[in-house]
Amino acid sequence: HLPSMRTPTEMIVGLVLCPCGLLLTLTGTLAPSWRQVSLVPDQPMDVVWEQGIWDMCRERQSTHDRLCGQADGLGYFEQVPVRVAQGLMPSSLVVTLVGLVVAALGVRCWQPEPRHLVAGVAGLVLLLSGLMSLVPSSWYTQELWALPAPPGSTLTVGYSLVLSYLGSCLEILGGLALALSFHHCCKE
Repeated sequence: HLPSMRTPTEMIVGLVLCPCGLLLTLTGTLAPSWRQVSLVPDQPMDVVWEQGIWDMCRERQSTHDRLCGQADGLGYFEQVPVRVAQGLMPSSLVVTLVGLVVAALGVRCWQPEPRHLVAGVAGLVLLLSGLMSLVPSSWYTQELWALPAPPGSTLTVGYSLVLSYLGSCLEILGGLALALSFHHCCKE
């Protein structure tokens, strides 16, 4: 039979969602704003502390003066959810890159026919990477108010945590889409 010149829809969806998820997860991993601490006692009212998994920044909102690399006097970085996020988030990024390389080999970029089995395996790898970044994001959110903070301060979710969630979900959806390629293997 003649090869179809169309790339299957599930492969296109997977190859669009997963790189977007990778970028969001990368930004969420590197940016220091998983949690914002404001209204800190003995500090000016417009001072906001941004805590990430690697760094802590202090910003004065009236002047936009921002100073990162702040000392961790409360033991924030020693907390288990932060340590788990420090391990799983970069691991997830590496697994995502591996999954995207495998997906590129399975999708028919330079071949007359896609390799459905390879694309399906890539989908499972990308699904795993999405779960690897969803676990620390969820755990951190669960423990957000239990992590050490100055007494009497106000805690809010930071944008990096939201980006990590969104990136995880896009990787999971993209991985599931690519895993649908197994359906073609069964038909053959």
